[in-house]
Amino acid sequence: MAELTATPQKSGNKTRTKKAPLRVDLTAMVDLAFLLITFFILTTTLAKPKAMDVVMPVGDIPGGVSDLRTMTICLGNNNKVVYYLGAADKQIVTATLTNYGRQGLRKAIVNMRGKVLHDTGKSMIVLIKPAQSSVYENLVNALDEMKITGIQQYAIADIAAADINLLKSKQVY
Repeated sequence: MAELTATPQKSGNKTRTKKAPLRVDLTAMVDLAFLLITFFILTTTLAKPKAMDVVMPVGDIPGGVSDLRTMTICLGNNNKVVYYLGAADKQIVTATLTNYGRQGLRKAIVNMRGKVLHDTGKSMIVLIKPAQSSVYENLVNALDEMKITGIQQYAIADIAAADINLLKSKQVY
């Protein structure tokens, strides 16, 4: 701990004490610091990476899937997306241009899911088709929307020529 020792010193008639420098023992404080550091290292949980499982289809589905249940999302440039229900040449719901916001793609997915459930009584299948002009962030945003809206069946597919023509007609290719 702290020590202060004084030694008497005479100068003439008066006796004065010479003040020694203050000496502080920091051993206990260093021990406490290392104990606290050890405690926080052992009790801290590190951030775990969050990953989304994507199951890619293998081969063709026997018998195919009804166009009444299939929503196609074509990712274009400038953070725009075109979606439609059915096949590209036989659209049940016409192709619509939107963005990735809450009132854009998310609202479209929820509306289409309700329409498919009402018309067929089955869940909706979503095909996500990124174009060459889209960026990786657009694909991640589309996958996030699948998770947020609770779509269980979705796949990332290659974009077809009919979908590219659709994007060109909407001026987002």
